[in-house]
Amino acid sequence: MRSRNLGGEGLVVSEIGLGCMGMSEFYGTEDDEESIATIHRAIELGVTFLDTADMYGPFTNERLVGRAIAGRREQVVLATKFGNERAEDGTRLGVNGRPDYVRKSCDASLGRLGVNHIDLYYQHRVDPDTPVEETFGAMKELVEAGKVRYLGISEAAPETIRKAHSVHPLSALQTEYSLWSRDVEDEILPTVRELGIGFVAYSPLGRGFLTGQIRSPEDFDEGDYRQNSPRFQGENFHKNLELVERVREIADEKGVAPGQLAIAWLLHRGEDIVPIPGTKRRLYLEENAAAVDVELSDEDLGRIDEVAPAGAASGGRYDEAGMGTVNR
Repeated sequence: MRSRNLGGEGLVVSEIGLGCMGMSEFYGTEDDEESIATIHRAIELGVTFLDTADMYGPFTNERLVGRAIAGRREQVVLATKFGNERAEDGTRLGVNGRPDYVRKSCDASLGRLGVNHIDLYYQHRVDPDTPVEETFGAMKELVEAGKVRYLGISEAAPETIRKAHSVHPLSALQTEYSLWSRDVEDEILPTVRELGIGFVAYSPLGRGFLTGQIRSPEDFDEGDYRQNSPRFQGENFHKNLELVERVREIADEKGVAPGQLAIAWLLHRGEDIVPIPGTKRRLYLEENAAAVDVELSDEDLGRIDEVAPAGAASGGRYDEAGMGTVNR
């Protein structure tokens, strides 16, 4: 597994990371034993960039990751997030970027993870009621205190990214980016490249759709949030399935899985991009990790652009409420 640099502050991570969210929520039933085994296998394979957040579970995913990396702390680059405030019972309390909340959230995450510092700390969503300069002022204090090494922001608009970066250099922007979510190419990606900020791509497999393994809306376990996601509903589902089939044709010709092609495409978009496909099973982790060895020619990349151009996906990334919290 090769490494990539994120930003200009010295953060070095594995070429792809592991998104841990689905191990604890949103994607059906949990299996902590297999999830921990998946994290251990990731470390063995060199996939050492682990991504979690306090709101996943809520709070249970950080504890799970903490158990998995016990005795292995020096082998991983650990990223977590704050800002999507939730109660213990899961109730969503809104987006919170107030400085006092930043400090409290960091201390709580350190405790759940069982570590003395966080490698990359993100503002998960931008609080419209708190100036981002105030939020990042508190985050800068965390760096100065040694609790956090590098700073990031997620799903932020270009002007917000600039404001945050002016307070303390950002090492990473995390936003959805994949063959069916390419809107970041218009303004977000050019902005972070201008400023020298790395790009961490979440949901690089289109929430599993780009793996080609989802054939029907009935394929989801009970409690899987995709049952209510716009891109997985009705006519949107069938149109997006056609998109996946076109991607599969190219993958078949190259002798790779559709998901591997999707990850390889992102890796070829630039050395400053690090995909973090999520999984809770070792089998899929190993398949995803092998994508780093998929070579794509200019002709391959051109064909992929033809079958999956920007705007090709049908339906919104989130429901109306969710879309109101991104790119702001």
